[in-house]
Amino acid sequence: MSEIVKAGWNKYLLQLQLHPLRTKAITAGFLIGTSDIIAQKISGVKNLQFRRVLLLMLYGLLYSGPFGHFYHKLMDMIFRGKKGNRTVANKVLLEQLTSSPWNNMLFMMYYGLVVEGRPWGLVKNKVRKDYPSVQLTAWKFWPIVGWINYQYMPLQLRVLFHSIVASCWAIFLNLRARTVAIKKA
Repeated sequence: MSEIVKAGWNKYLLQLQLHPLRTKAITAGFLIGTSDIIAQKISGVKNLQFRRVLLLMLYGLLYSGPFGHFYHKLMDMIFRGKKGNRTVANKVLLEQLTSSPWNNMLFMMYYGLVVEGRPWGLVKNKVRKDYPSVQLTAWKFWPIVGWINYQYMPLQLRVLFHSIVASCWAIFLNLRARTVAIKKA
């Protein structure tokens, strides 16, 4: 079994080297789709919502994978040749002040408008109401992930690492939302 996993990992690394953008986009789409399937199953959905899964996979494929690819390349250009804890801290700080707020707001709008199909006015009000707490929660968790990512992950694996953690985070948020809904009932 370990030989199969090792061979698969080596093929993945080869694709990452030959076609980095495509590989990261497909990986992000696959992982967000997988996490949504798991989240739906855990939350007790009787019939899997395939449209939702596909729309989230599309988000990962067309946005989050490519965005991560170019964002991490940009970060390495900005901090070219600089190493050490101070540089990692500056990368995390820059990420948390730029891409974190942008990505959280964009995802909330995409989810409301595209995945749920709600009108702009409702989505705008929901984002206005929920965004501050979403961003504050993100700032409690994601800086740690960013630190690990910039400190220990090579550039070509940063999007993969981020996507894996984001998949687990999405499952956690789904469970948390379900717990809150049960307590209110």
